[in-house]
Amino acid sequence: MRIAALVLAMIAASSLASAQATSSLTADAAQKIVAGCASHAASKRQSHAIAVVDTGGHLIAALRMDGNASGIFDFAVAKAEAVAAWGFSTAQMADAAKATPGFGQAPHVVTVPGGIPVWSADGKVRIGAVGVSGEAPADDAACAEAGILAAGLRSSRP
Repeated sequence: MRIAALVLAMIAASSLASAQATSSLTADAAQKIVAGCASHAASKRQSHAIAVVDTGGHLIAALRMDGNASGIFDFAVAKAEAVAAWGFSTAQMADAAKATPGFGQAPHVVTVPGGIPVWSADGKVRIGAVGVSGEAPADDAACAEAGILAAGLRSSRP
């Protein structure tokens, strides 16, 4: 009986430690990313599709602003999923595809800027990704960055 209690206590302590050591992208933070990006877009009279995913590439929050076709939204999701899969921006994927033969054809590679990783506020843990499409690639990337900052998160390690 005492051994079972000890094992349960160790499991509980381990679970608590791992819960404290990891950080995840909450639905609230994902919605703040979308809102920040949408606000940035509106201030520039632009329209984007925005997708926010967790590190597994699962959609948490999204918005297809007025004027964007469903294909634009699908491209935003693909950018976010690519960043979730590889851990670095789609702009960096474009560079890697030029430098590494075959990388551009690897699964989940998108070589158009607009996909950005999302890191915890302290920059220690990658917690998700955002993909943006609908305008010029540099504008998509700027919108993604603005959304991440609006949520109080980081787009890179410190």
